[in-house]
Amino acid sequence: MIVIGQNEVSELLSMETCITLMENALKDLSAGQAEQQLRSVVPVREGGLMGLMPAYLIRQQIVGAKLISVFPGNHNRGLPSHQGAIALFDSATGALKAIVDGRRVTAIRTAAVSAAASKQLSAPGSRTLSLIGTGEQARSHLEAMLLVRPIEQVKIWSPNRRHAEQFQSEMEHLYGSRLRISLCATAEQAVSGTDIICTVTSSTTPVLQNEWIPDGVHINAVGACRAADRELATGIVKRSRLFADRRESAESEAGDYLIPLQEGAIGNGHLIGEIGEVLLGQIEGRTSDHEVTLFKSLGLAVEDLAAAAYIAEQAELLGKGTTIEM
Repeated sequence: MIVIGQNEVSELLSMETCITLMENALKDLSAGQAEQQLRSVVPVREGGLMGLMPAYLIRQQIVGAKLISVFPGNHNRGLPSHQGAIALFDSATGALKAIVDGRRVTAIRTAAVSAAASKQLSAPGSRTLSLIGTGEQARSHLEAMLLVRPIEQVKIWSPNRRHAEQFQSEMEHLYGSRLRISLCATAEQAVSGTDIICTVTSSTTPVLQNEWIPDGVHINAVGACRAADRELATGIVKRSRLFADRRESAESEAGDYLIPLQEGAIGNGHLIGEIGEVLLGQIEGRTSDHEVTLFKSLGLAVEDLAAAAYIAEQAELLGKGTTIEM
């Protein structure tokens, strides 16, 4: 068995490679070439949770699970909100093959999935990106969006001004020669006239209102992952052409979809389908320049396993990681 830590994950898995891996994993899931169960979640006091996410990649002969903790309050402690590990087993023998750090995989693959969705749903000429939230996912989403669209301007907003200023300084250091990066006083200013919006907050109530959203925009709604939580007001969801990473997950866990459904603002047919179905050409993505498209991302075990399996393969080829006898 091989153990692969956080630094080695970053070294072995590039964002560009991960986007391709996620496209293939999403297509496999929608085509019946991968299986997974809904995540099992145990609430923890102080607003945290522990989740178990199992899956089976049929073509790769890999079965496994991610064990992850989500503690939104960690931002105030200077700690990451998402921490965990991914265990990979051989599906033929049941042998434990690898344990891979889950935090970096989550950061990279989540943004890579948003990039895969944005390739299908955003306007090809999208040049302005709005980031609502300035944590680890904002950093990885900026990297990912630059790989799939000709972004020239980035507008950012966070409820924590200090975090937003630090994020702006870091991103200007990385990308200042090719991007205009603006720190906005309000979320409304941040999404005005934009092409792509990524909401990557820990908010449990809407941070965006429908009247702020321009025609033709694409939204990646990433932050809220529980049925009672949402980042988008009902009017945005009602107005949007809505896609999910997986239908079953959205129908069980996505407050951004379930709350408008419970309010009667939308019907069961409002969720058009999975992004994997768009990638397979089974359903149509964006149909006009003026419509608002929305991708609701919840994060899937097949995504974690696909990324971790690639990392483990590269680690073996390059002699990385730590081998442990079990």
